[in-house]
Amino acid sequence: QVQLVESGGGLVQAGGSLRLSCAASGSIHSINAMGWYRQAPGKQRELIAHISSGGTTNYADSVKGRFTISRADAKNTVYLQMSSLKPEDTAVYYCNANIRVSIPPLIGDYWGQGTQVTVSS
Repeated sequence: QVQLVESGGGLVQAGGSLRLSCAASGSIHSINAMGWYRQAPGKQRELIAHISSGGTTNYADSVKGRFTISRADAKNTVYLQMSSLKPEDTAVYYCNANIRVSIPPLIGDYWGQGTQVTVSS
């Protein structure tokens, strides 16, 4: 089994910065693509940032230029560096990873439990 544990959420003032971390653990053979999603109250969960196994990144227009996704494969961890935060960024942030599992052998998508980010004006 695989677990994703997120950390780094909290309360920050508009214009501030925050770094989210998501660490995967378990019977991991390798991690393919990873991404960050967010969901605000009453809204759909949306993809914010994505990073491939080769390090290619993609961002939603709403966060482009302000957020940076990165990965540390030796630690099975993905990061989201958030800068110039706005009240509109307030949401629960979730990490997602496509993982090749060793025991039992399979490939699947896994989700973290989410971490709350609140940006005050």
